[in-house]
Amino acid sequence: MHSKTKYTTIYFLLGMVFFAFLPLGVFSQNIPELKDFNQIRLSYNEKGMLILGGWAVGNMVWGGIAASQTSGQTKAFHQMNMYWNSVNLLIAGFGYWQAMKESPGTDFWATMDAQQSIEKILLFNAALDIAYIAGGLYLKERGLRVNKDQFIGFGKSIILQGAFLLTFDAVMYSFHHVHAKELPKIVNNFSLGPTGFMVTIPLSGTTNQ
Repeated sequence: MHSKTKYTTIYFLLGMVFFAFLPLGVFSQNIPELKDFNQIRLSYNEKGMLILGGWAVGNMVWGGIAASQTSGQTKAFHQMNMYWNSVNLLIAGFGYWQAMKESPGTDFWATMDAQQSIEKILLFNAALDIAYIAGGLYLKERGLRVNKDQFIGFGKSIILQGAFLLTFDAVMYSFHHVHAKELPKIVNNFSLGPTGFMVTIPLSGTTNQ
C-alpha cells in the first residue's frame, strides 16, 4: 500500500514538472465547434445593446418632450431620464460596436475567458444597479425632508433607471449563464498541442472511465 502511494506521488510530481516546462503554445487548442458557441454569445451582446439603445433613445425623446411641458418634480424626473440615458446610449453604441467587430474564435481558453468575463461584468453591473436604486431612494427621501422638488424628481428617475438596468443585467446574465452550460457538450475530450496528448476536462462534473 505504501509502495503504491509512493509511486503515485512520484508520477504526480513528474507530471507537474512536465507541464511546467511545456511551451505556452501547447495550451492553445482550436475547436471548430466553438465558433458557433461564440457567435451566439456575441449575438446575445448585440441584441442586448440594441435593447439598451432603444430604451435610451425612447427615454431621451420622451424626456425631452415632457420636460419642456412640465414643471417641479415631473420636470426634474424627465430631465434626469435624458441625462442618464445619454450615457446609456453611449454605452450601448460602444458595446454594439465591440460585439460587431469581434470575430467568433475557436480557441478553447479564449472562449472560456470571454464567457467568464461577460458573466462577471453582468454580475458587477447588477451590484451597481442595486446601488443606483439605493441612491435614488436616498435622494428622493432627502428631497422630501428638505422640500426640494428637483431632488425628488431626480430620485424617482434614478430608481426607475436602476430598476430597468437591474432587470436588463439579470436577464442578460441568465441567457449567458444558460448558454455556458453548452460548453461541456461541445468540449469534453480534446488534445493539447501538436503532441497529441489527450486530456479530459471535467466541465460537467463527471468523470469518464
